[in-house]
Amino acid sequence: MGKKADTFYFDTFRKVAEHAITAAKILTRCISSYDPDNLSPILAEIHKTEHDADMLKHEMMNVLAKAFITPIERDDIILLSQCLDEVVDKIEDVVLRLYCDNIHEIKPQMLEGAAVVEKCCEEMQLLMDDFSDFRHSKTLKERIITINTMEEEADRIFIENMRALHTTSSSALDVIVWRDIYRYLEECTDACEHVADAVEKAVMNNT
Repeated sequence: MGKKADTFYFDTFRKVAEHAITAAKILTRCISSYDPDNLSPILAEIHKTEHDADMLKHEMMNVLAKAFITPIERDDIILLSQCLDEVVDKIEDVVLRLYCDNIHEIKPQMLEGAAVVEKCCEEMQLLMDDFSDFRHSKTLKERIITINTMEEEADRIFIENMRALHTTSSSALDVIVWRDIYRYLEECTDACEHVADAVEKAVMNNT
C-alpha cells in the first residue's frame, strides 16, 4: 500500500475531529452570548459542520469498500469513523434542543458543561494525532485517560445540574425541558469517550 493510501484514514480521522472542535466552539459561542432570535443562523452553521463531517465519513467508507489492504483492521476503521461522527451529531443535537424547546434564556450552568465539551474535543484531536503513529506514540494512553477523566467531570456537572434543577425549579415543564438539555450536553462527552474507547480497542487489535 502506498504512503498516501496508508495515511488517508488517519488524516480523515483528524479532519473529522477538527469538525468536532468547530462544532463545540459554535456551541460555546451560542451559549455564552445566547440570543434566541439568532438560533436559526447558528443552526445552519453547525449543521454545515455536521454535514461536512458526515461527508468525510462517507468518503472514508467508499475508499474502505474498494481497499484491498488497510493500515488497521476494517472493523476498527468503521467503528472509529462512526464514533467520531457521533461527536459532531451530539453537539448539533444540543443546539437543536434549544431551538425545538424554544429556550429564551440560558441557565448559567450550561457554560461549565459546554467548556468541558470543547476541551474534550480538543483532546480528542490530539488523540487522533497520536493515533496516526500509535505504535510509537508515548502519549496516546495519557490522552485516553484524560478524555475519560473529562467525561467523569461532565458526569459530575450533570449530576449537580440535575440536583439544582429538581430542588430549585417550581415548574414541572422547566424540569422536563432542562433535564433533556442537560442530558444532551452530557452525551457529547460520552461520545468523546466512545472515540477514546474505539482507539484503545484499535490499538489492542493492531499491535
